[in-house]
Amino acid sequence: MRPSTPFQRPSRASRPSGTGGLVTALRPHQWTKNLIVFAGLIFGEHLFDPASGIRAGAAFAVFCALSSAVYLFNDLADREADRLHPTKRFRPIASGAVAPAVAGATAAILAVAGLGTALLIGRAFAGVAAAYVGLQVLYSVLLKKIVIIDVFTIAAGFVLRAAAGAVAIPVLISPWLLIVTTLLALFLGFSKRRHELVLLADQATDHRPSLEEYTPYLLDQMISVVSASTIVAYAFYTVSPETIQKFGTNLLPLTLPFPLYGIFRYLYLVHQREGGGSPAELLLTDGPLLVCVALWGAAVIALIYWVP
Repeated sequence: MRPSTPFQRPSRASRPSGTGGLVTALRPHQWTKNLIVFAGLIFGEHLFDPASGIRAGAAFAVFCALSSAVYLFNDLADREADRLHPTKRFRPIASGAVAPAVAGATAAILAVAGLGTALLIGRAFAGVAAAYVGLQVLYSVLLKKIVIIDVFTIAAGFVLRAAAGAVAIPVLISPWLLIVTTLLALFLGFSKRRHELVLLADQATDHRPSLEEYTPYLLDQMISVVSASTIVAYAFYTVSPETIQKFGTNLLPLTLPFPLYGIFRYLYLVHQREGGGSPAELLLTDGPLLVCVALWGAAVIALIYWVP
């Protein structure tokens, strides 16, 4: 049964205000998603090349600026719907802590600065960055309303980040890594939709119209498909002749337990702890998941760079 009254606007005491509110609206905790731009640096075997490291760091900074601009734009467009959400109603724009005019101006400045810096890094990188911004804006105004396409758009954003990190250096990136990135992003996206559907219950479609077309059972089927596909694709990447020849080692399959545990841990958090609403926050707050990702990264770097 639909609740008779919507969620109330947060009291002024509960809202971040002023500069603090604007910083919160930039969602710096979400910048962890942009770490994927370093995939090209690591898997392109340029990790210890200072020039490549600087270019990759600049690419990361550009995507932090652009993603924050997109978050501001999205929160401006969704501020009325966010006020009906039990947690998003505390966002600075939805709660009234940050004025829409301030948020809009900040988004424009970040977008111009980010794309301008991207052009200094290189035209190819700037093209990918511009495509990312265009896709995210299109998502905010249209694509997020279309079932399945909404999650595919989220996944495309991750792929563009990975591609941007490669062209910034520049290096070639294996198609297998782009496939794994796509599948993993779909896994996270469908898990996020499931969390929203369960959390909001009867109010789900008030917040996000596409949720009307989803059911927990349907999302569980999709999650099962992409989670299994992610593991299989990663396994194929580690044993492919191209990978073995490139890195000079056949030991990368030893890293397979880390993504296996990571996906199983994430599913546990989604189903048993009602997590999954924000993958970035979950990564930063769940100790076992954070340790798993860190150990996977360390193992991959050791095998690629130090183990003969």
